[in-house]
Amino acid sequence: MPIYDLSKIAEIELIPGFLGKMVHTGNMTIAYWKVKAGSRLPEHAHFHEQVTHLMEGRFEMQMEGVIYMLEPGMVAVIPANAKHAGVALTDCNLIDVFQPVREDYKALIATTNEER
Repeated sequence: MPIYDLSKIAEIELIPGFLGKMVHTGNMTIAYWKVKAGSRLPEHAHFHEQVTHLMEGRFEMQMEGVIYMLEPGMVAVIPANAKHAGVALTDCNLIDVFQPVREDYKALIATTNEER
């Protein structure tokens, strides 16, 4: 059973204002985000199912044209291929779980680590 120490995982800014640490398993990716107030997640969609848990702050999420206000303890379930976007209204801490694994995130992190 692998054990990960988040304090030893490199943080990467994949989107302006979104600083993340990733854990990848055989079937999913868990992303731990620190998001700066005012940072925007552009509208996008992906084939992954996504579950977003807001730990701290206020985050406005738009999914398929409907706006939702996330507050601490709330969980958003985003189906595969659903268009979604968001904005951090305050500094936020979020956890995203993606299934299957985000191979694109793995590749970006590997490239970034090679540059260091």
